[in-house]
Amino acid sequence: MKNVIQQMIARYDCKNNLERKNALKEIIQEIALLGLFRSGFFNYAGFYGGTALRIFYNLPRFSEDLDFSLIKADNDFLLAKHLKSVQNELNFYGFEMDIEEKIKNHDSNIKSAFIKGNTIIHLIKIVESKNKVRGINRNEKIQIKLEIDINPPLYADYDVKYLLNPIPFSVRLFDLPSLFAGKIHALLFRSWGNRVKGRDFYDYVWYLSNYPKINLVHLTERMRQTSDWNIESNIQLSEIKEMLHKRFKEVDFEQAKLDIEPFILNRNDLALWNKEFFDSITKSYLV
Repeated sequence: MKNVIQQMIARYDCKNNLERKNALKEIIQEIALLGLFRSGFFNYAGFYGGTALRIFYNLPRFSEDLDFSLIKADNDFLLAKHLKSVQNELNFYGFEMDIEEKIKNHDSNIKSAFIKGNTIIHLIKIVESKNKVRGINRNEKIQIKLEIDINPPLYADYDVKYLLNPIPFSVRLFDLPSLFAGKIHALLFRSWGNRVKGRDFYDYVWYLSNYPKINLVHLTERMRQTSDWNIESNIQLSEIKEMLHKRFKEVDFEQAKLDIEPFILNRNDLALWNKEFFDSITKSYLV
């Protein structure tokens, strides 16, 4: 199976260890998707979020997590059997990863698991020279979070897309307007704490550059589920623009840049980031 992995890493032009680690994560993510496909996971769930954009729509940034949502609510959904399939697939391709479901001590709509392994051990599997992993702490861990919403907001639409590596297989994922609705919701209502999620703003610019339509009905349901919209009618585009205008006033864009920089290759993409830039592109391109 080493030849297959070498073919997958050949897609990347890694110039440093950060880029190699990001490429490794992405290869593991794609093999994990194959494991989920084999278990029938996509009969019940759709893939969404930044990693879905990265893998299927060439979003020019790396993404850490695998985010999914059930098509229909099911509080009894068993994640464990699908994780076993992911474990088997990773082992088959030579990745000695541990997969552990996070058992929560409170009711939650989100089920979580973590794929973990030693960074150096797995980088050596994909690079042609051990010299290229010098400088990495031998105890450093690679970690990929897998989450699934078992009580999803309604009215998302879906596409089926295909990957050819490591073998041809299919993945059900949210269509672009529904993906954009989820990103707008995150941009407006994600709790930042002490750290602005620059990734949300980077993805927002990508959407406006490529596919600026929003599934407004699905966005409304997301907002109702989080108690951010209590009006009977669906939210309108003009109301979204006003909310975004207020949100941009609150953002420390220098901090947002620091968040996204490790995940992109061209930092010049961030040169224009400020409130005026985001206000202007929202007015011009969010239609």
